[in-house]
This record gives sequence, structure tokens and C-alpha cells, in this order.
Amino acid sequence: MTDAPAKKGYWMGMVDVTDPENYPRYIAANKAAFDKYGARFIVRGGRGEVLEGPMASRLIVIEFDSYQTALDCYRSPEYQEALKLRQAYSTAHIAIVEGV
Repeated sequence: MTDAPAKKGYWMGMVDVTDPENYPRYIAANKAAFDKYGARFIVRGGRGEVLEGPMASRLIVIEFDSYQTALDCYRSPEYQEALKLRQAYSTAHIAIVEGV
């Protein structure tokens, strides 16, 4: 019997950018963590509608090879540095979920 491959992990986010002039600093800073952990943007801004609940200015879905990798990326020193910038320039609801 072989082990089933790990299920993908996803960051799902709704972000309201409060400082659009400085938000690109966060985008530049998160690259180190996202490159290290193999993040792939499935949704990054673009057109969208929130049909229930509060609207956000940016919707994101980021795919990782596994749920654990998604958690490790978020908790990494590289992302924690970038996170300080995101929190300074936006508000967000972020969830990490396992795919099916």
C-alpha cells in the first residue's frame, strides 16, 4: 500500500488595502517567502464579487504543495517580516485550508 500524495494547501484571503501607495512594499517583501515555499497565485486581485459578507478590495488564493507547506510559509521568518508591512498597509481575513 502506498501513501496517498499530500493534499494541496491554500491561503485564502480577503484584503482591504488601506495604504495603496505603500502596499507594493509588502508585495516586494513577501516574494522571498513565496519563492522559498513554492507559492502559486491562483487568484490575485482581478475582478470579483463577494456575494455574502463584507466586500474586500483584493481577493487572493495561493496554492502550495501541501497544507503543511502553506502553514510553514505563513509561520516562516521571511513571511513574518512581510506580514508587518501587510498589517501596516491593509486589513485582512486570511485562512489556510487543505484542498480536496
